[in-house]
Amino acid sequence: MSYQALYRVWRPTVFADVVGQAHITRTLQNAIVQEKFSHAYLFSGPRGTGKTSAAKIFAKTINCEHSPVKEPCNECGACKGIQNGSISDVIEIDAASNTSVEDIREIRENVKYASSQVPYKVYIIDEVHMISVSAFNALLKTLEEPPSHVVFILATTEPHKIPLTILSRCQRFDFKPISNPSIVERLQTIVEAERVTVSKEALDTVALAAEGGMRDALSILDQAISYSDDAVELEDVLAVTGGVSQHTLTNIIRHMYEKNVQQAVMDLNELIQKGKDPARFVYDMIYFLRDLLLYKSAPTLEKLLERARVDEAFQSLADTISDHWIQEAMAQLNQCQQEIKWTNSPKVYIEIAILTIANGIQEQGTTDSIASSDTIMKLTSKLGKLEKEIKQLKDNPVVPTQTTPQRENRRTPNRTAKNTYKVPFERIRHVLGEAEKTALKQVHAQWGTFLGQLKKASAPAHATIQDSKPAAASEQALVVAFKYEIHCSLFLDNQEMVESVLTSVLGKNLTIIPIPEKDWVELRNEYVAKQEKTSSKEEAVEDPVVTEAQKLFGDDIIEIHD
Repeated sequence: MSYQALYRVWRPTVFADVVGQAHITRTLQNAIVQEKFSHAYLFSGPRGTGKTSAAKIFAKTINCEHSPVKEPCNECGACKGIQNGSISDVIEIDAASNTSVEDIREIRENVKYASSQVPYKVYIIDEVHMISVSAFNALLKTLEEPPSHVVFILATTEPHKIPLTILSRCQRFDFKPISNPSIVERLQTIVEAERVTVSKEALDTVALAAEGGMRDALSILDQAISYSDDAVELEDVLAVTGGVSQHTLTNIIRHMYEKNVQQAVMDLNELIQKGKDPARFVYDMIYFLRDLLLYKSAPTLEKLLERARVDEAFQSLADTISDHWIQEAMAQLNQCQQEIKWTNSPKVYIEIAILTIANGIQEQGTTDSIASSDTIMKLTSKLGKLEKEIKQLKDNPVVPTQTTPQRENRRTPNRTAKNTYKVPFERIRHVLGEAEKTALKQVHAQWGTFLGQLKKASAPAHATIQDSKPAAASEQALVVAFKYEIHCSLFLDNQEMVESVLTSVLGKNLTIIPIPEKDWVELRNEYVAKQEKTSSKEEAVEDPVVTEAQKLFGDDIIEIHD
């Protein structure tokens, strides 16, 4: 096979090719020129940022026939031999497959022998954090006092897993994620040399998808080149990465802001059917909103935008949407991003996030006309308590001496023990008798907003009711089904706070009556059956034969059949 992947062809061969790590390459070059380099180094950082490439360049530079120099010549026998792996004095070890004490003992035995072809013997140990603790202990003495002709370079993506005794014996260099502009600049050089036409938007999208890794960027570009016909365009990169176009992101955000939930969910469904990655979609949305907020705050920062391009639609969106709305939307999407990591149904969580953003985010008014949300919440809570107390006094007038004990028991009439709850079936049957479908629909429509407001007002109160659902509603009461009986008991401790927040959202007072879900199912079935029986009796009464039979024998012994 003659073809080589781009990341192999364009692997750095000199320090100048190591993109985005000038703070490291400059230090190493100065140390080599001054002949003050250390016997042990630790290169740490994310994947694809140049750790092992820099280690190999370092090995070439200190062994170059023209040394001391800042860059290897790549022409002498030493440079060429190290580059193609024919010189045995530069040893690359994969610690993932050489983790045992025996492997380290072999290194310890070999370091005492002088190098045979070049001045310095260099051990490059990749993914060194994979070595066992006992193997690290075996390496300690050698790493601390190696022979003068030996240099150790340890590379890892997880430096926190390396013992402190090893870290203290090494000079540590932290490779950072490469910035998107640096990746784009390097990719531009490569595509020009390869004589491939790639649009600027495509290169920007490749850099974003690479998440700071040059090797990942080259792999994505290689895949996009294979996918495209002639020139690589934005759509080609989006197809191979599962990304979403700016046009689509702009439309979905505008639909959410305008509370057009139907169109936003339809656009999402279309993306999923096209095979787009749900996690990638949320990632793109967060970055796009980040760029939108950054641009709104300071339009001069256009060069720092990572996901968006400033076109007419983007400019219009920036002029329309407020900073507060963007921040709240980013918070919801960030929470969604965490949740979809642990689910097999990411689409559901994204739909919930879209619904929450579209229906739950309220624009902030001016400080002169609208009070703060905290003040409104406190006043609403106090007002709700006062109204309930007044209603209770009207319904059940009592003498003053009995007021205190009755008030103490007012919220806990249905608890017979610490973790038990006595279901008030008669109260719930009464609510069912007065229940209206429109009242329940109103509660369902505002339930998400209510939960969001409650979470801000009281996290403990929110925790007791977040897994419940409205079951039936009248003009005075709301039956709420809880998953477990203990949740009903815990809810009673926070009932006043919950009801006051619900009042502020719905604009009317509702008394919440909790019931375990299993009891609700039984009660609902009983009520439905009773209603059907009553209905059939009413129909039967209209029959004159049945009416005459009831007069003669009574209702108790008569059964009516069609």
